[in-house]
Amino acid sequence: MNSPFPGMNPYLENPVFWSEVHHRLIAIIADEIEPNIPSQYRVAIEQRTYLSDEEHSILVGIPDVTIFSQQSNQKEHSSTVQATQVSTTDGVTVTIPIPENVTESYLEIREIDTGFVVTTIEILSPKNKQAGEGRKVYERKRKQVLASLTHLVEIDLLRSGRQMSLLGEVPATDYRIVVSQSETRPQAKLYGFSVREKIPTFVLPLQSGDRKVILDLQPLLNRIYARARFYLTIDYNQEPIPPLKAEDKAWADTLLQGTRE
Repeated sequence: MNSPFPGMNPYLENPVFWSEVHHRLIAIIADEIEPNIPSQYRVAIEQRTYLSDEEHSILVGIPDVTIFSQQSNQKEHSSTVQATQVSTTDGVTVTIPIPENVTESYLEIREIDTGFVVTTIEILSPKNKQAGEGRKVYERKRKQVLASLTHLVEIDLLRSGRQMSLLGEVPATDYRIVVSQSETRPQAKLYGFSVREKIPTFVLPLQSGDRKVILDLQPLLNRIYARARFYLTIDYNQEPIPPLKAEDKAWADTLLQGTRE
């Protein structure tokens, strides 16, 4: 079954599904471009691993903490504090942050003979777009690529979070793809699109003189939707996570009318 949306399906942004979508999209892009790139290259699936910081750690247990209103009168506050004071000499249960081991996949197009990375393809994850170790690690990697002779393709299919920095006037869009060719930096090509639009195609940057390779993400994402049978697990009677803007919600409700019947 096909996705009911013409472009990015916003229901796939749900954290319940996104990890699988990200994994499948990395793999299917690699399989799609491998036969189309010149024979001197190969596509490698790479991974980076890091520990999340405390702010985004997984918490275990229930904190043994009581919070009092400052608006309570002093007498009430004093008696409440006295009533809740306990001895800790025998030990009490507390909560500590557990660092989360995070692994993120990305693609590299490499020269077979030299190992030189011609192009890096990144698909942003939620942790890349929120404050914390995930964004710090990705920004360091991004800076390294932008300071090198490697092209960067940055694919952002998530409406939530803080977008990666670009200079100048940048149009506000739901999703965006940035193609940064090393020889034209600091200029880059921005493909912005809304939830109502098909994902735009773009030329995959390789080395000068190579034949053009067009990357069309839309049929790949549609293939993932069908193969993973997301249509069997997505409840279109519920709002997507994150929710759509009011005007887009009205549009989506009309689009999904048949699906919800």
